[in-house]
Amino acid sequence: MSEFVTSDNRLGAYLKGRRVRLDPAAFGFAGERRRTPGLRREEVASRANISPTWYTWLEQGRGGAPSADVLDRISRALMLTDVEREHLFLIGLGRPPEVRYHRQEGVTPRLQRVLDALDPSAALIRNAIWDVIAWNRAATVLLTDYGALPPEERNVLRFIFLDPRVRAAQYDWESVARFVVAAFRVDAARAGAAAEVEPLVDELCRKSPEFLAMWRDNDVRTHGEGAKHIKHPILGPLAFEYSVFQVDGRPDLSMVVYNPATAADAGKIKGLVG
Repeated sequence: MSEFVTSDNRLGAYLKGRRVRLDPAAFGFAGERRRTPGLRREEVASRANISPTWYTWLEQGRGGAPSADVLDRISRALMLTDVEREHLFLIGLGRPPEVRYHRQEGVTPRLQRVLDALDPSAALIRNAIWDVIAWNRAATVLLTDYGALPPEERNVLRFIFLDPRVRAAQYDWESVARFVVAAFRVDAARAGAAAEVEPLVDELCRKSPEFLAMWRDNDVRTHGEGAKHIKHPILGPLAFEYSVFQVDGRPDLSMVVYNPATAADAGKIKGLVG
């Protein structure tokens, strides 16, 4: 019976469901004939370094709520994916686990094809510290030629505070910069990327007094959707409606899509992008 049916003990049903799917031989346990498939309870407890009795109680719905540390050890013992681990915490503690940041150097070919299909709307994917890790042709033409830059320089905050060309393209640079800093702070915290953010923040504080002042303000804002206006060197004034989407299963990755705000802008962009 599934964990959705046995609502009185969803945690126990979920743990058992994952336990019986594991191959004992893959974990070095003896290959003798077993009455039931998967690992035994005491084998999971040994891998998680917890008491076999305590683990048995968890599957039986006894003993109260486990701690976050116990659930984390059990998730490793059961080789849970990030999504499975999150579900374990939601049914065991009623909240998601603390996020574990994964630095992403690129995207899958399938996700890149999604970006390419959005031409002539500019689209890109950024990670939790706002490094741009994937983009389409329209983004190259309308925003920045990311491919011409070393990976360590493809960062939105570096563009805004250290690149005079990007600064000149903004109609109200200070307002844009404040918004970027506040939204960046939220994204980095959500992804648990404090350690990765620190070197970037230190560098920008040294190189930009304006960033230092804005960072000290501790403003926070969401970055779901809105309007953006730029001065393009070839097309002149352009207006966009942007939307930000989280990549499913990856809280550290966001897709940003810039749609032309008017038919006239769309026509100009299509002519340039080709």
